[in-house]
Amino acid sequence: MRPLIPVLLPILLLVALAAGPAAAQGPGDSRETLADLARVLGESHALRQACAGPEDQFWRQRMLRLLAVEAPGPDLERALKDAFNAGYAERQAAFAACTPRTRQAEAAAAARGRVLAGRLRRAPRAAAGPAPGADSDAMAEDARAR
Repeated sequence: MRPLIPVLLPILLLVALAAGPAAAQGPGDSRETLADLARVLGESHALRQACAGPEDQFWRQRMLRLLAVEAPGPDLERALKDAFNAGYAERQAAFAACTPRTRQAEAAAAARGRVLAGRLRRAPRAAAGPAPGADSDAMAEDARAR
């Protein structure tokens, strides 16, 4: 049975995303928080794959959803994808197999994600334009990044 903490992060992430686009507000704080959240999603992706296998795309799909909802401009989109990939690569290198330590790291990532999602949820929102198509090929999709 999986710990409850990793299960809560997707719910909190969806609540934050439902509140509206944070990238549209403009302040650097929201952009930095989005980048931090993207990194945590990348970490979570690697940690989950260590236990569930490389075919598991749960957190990568959440990242794609974040990009669709936020509809960032090209520079922010690149920064978010880079943050996701950096988090993924760091955790994949540190946790190649599923161990109790991997599960602890997964719980810690979930805790950080909850904090970040809460910050985004409380941030003031502005209207956003239509979401451009996400370039999923550039985000942790090659065999090495899985």
